[in-house]
Order: sequence, then structure tokens, then C-alpha cells
Amino acid sequence: MEKKNCYVCGKQDLSKNEIGLIKKLIDKDAKRYYCIDCLSEFLEVDTEFLLAKVEEFKEQGCILF
Repeated sequence: MEKKNCYVCGKQDLSKNEIGLIKKLIDKDAKRYYCIDCLSEFLEVDTEFLLAKVEEFKEQGCILF
């Protein structure tokens, strides 16, 4: 799998969860990726909320995570 970097801060090698969140919440065919901290700022939510969503999506069987 190709390694992705954060579009805003440049964090390298984003995690599978960070990439999955972008695909699930923003666009399945996203070209720009965000780390969890920059995504929380972009969406104006807490990082804890996003981490809870990751667990929720995993429990639902989402294959993006």
C-alpha cells in the first residue's frame, strides 16, 4: 500500500485508521489526506470523537479500517 502523508502538517506514514477516516468521512477517492489532529481541526471536532468513530466503524464491519 502506498504511504500517505498529511496534507496540512506533513506527518509521514499516516495510519490505516487515519486513511480510513478520510475515505469514510471525506471521499473514498480522496487525493489529500489528513492526520487525526489536522482532520479534527478541519472538521471542527475533538480527536476523541474521531477515534470513537473509528471504533464504531470497525464494529460495524467497515473494511476501510
